[in-house]
Amino acid sequence: MRNPHGFPIWYELLTPDPDAARGFYEAVIGWSVGAPMSSALDYRLLDTGQGQVGGMMRLAPEMEAGGARPGWLFYVGVDDVDATVARIQTLGGSVHVPPQTMEGVGRFSLVADPQGIPFYVMRGEMDEASHAWQANGPGKCGWNELTTPDQAGALAFYAEVFGWAYPDRMPMGAMGDYVFVEAGGETIGAIMQRPADAPPPAWQFYFRAADIDAAAAAVVASGGIVHMGPMDVPGDERIIVASDPHGALFGVVAGARAAA
Repeated sequence: MRNPHGFPIWYELLTPDPDAARGFYEAVIGWSVGAPMSSALDYRLLDTGQGQVGGMMRLAPEMEAGGARPGWLFYVGVDDVDATVARIQTLGGSVHVPPQTMEGVGRFSLVADPQGIPFYVMRGEMDEASHAWQANGPGKCGWNELTTPDQAGALAFYAEVFGWAYPDRMPMGAMGDYVFVEAGGETIGAIMQRPADAPPPAWQFYFRAADIDAAAAAVVASGGIVHMGPMDVPGDERIIVASDPHGALFGVVAGARAAA
């Protein structure tokens, strides 16, 4: 029952203040954020009430000195971490954290695509499937969106590494096509060309909340910024793009409200 190669299996926030981040995301998304897993590692699990979606890790000063910044990353499940990392390097990607094994968790590596956009690859120790990505699951990630300076290059890279397919696309005028990503037979997100005035290239993740207007209000009330929305998107959904009080960018998605 393990997830197919190339399927997203975990989401992770790097933050300098996990206590503040806990209050923020509990208010905005509705997660229950656990206590630190140990005194040595301030890592907290994000529970949706219907399973875990990811974790948050304290961004230590030495990590910041190495270039790490507050933000969200995801883990993509693979059949063989070492072989995948080697393939990534062959295709022009890079390795930030070489493959390593965490006892009881699995083997993973922090890598980047040829455009320098980071993500993790991982082979979990257990064969149980992850449900961190679930299109309509409350609190789960419902969409993975890559904004890149080289859309054609990114499409080729991720197809080679993960076997992703691109069954459909949506024209967006001068911005080009919004290309949908299929992994394991499911549409999990899209890849788009980064507009000149957009935030830096990155993977962005949309987490599902019950009400988009309430989520937007909670972002502002909790010290974050709503950069876009609430707005309607195809599929009878509404979204916002926001950042938390430490600057980590993320999205929220919710079903559109029924007309009165």
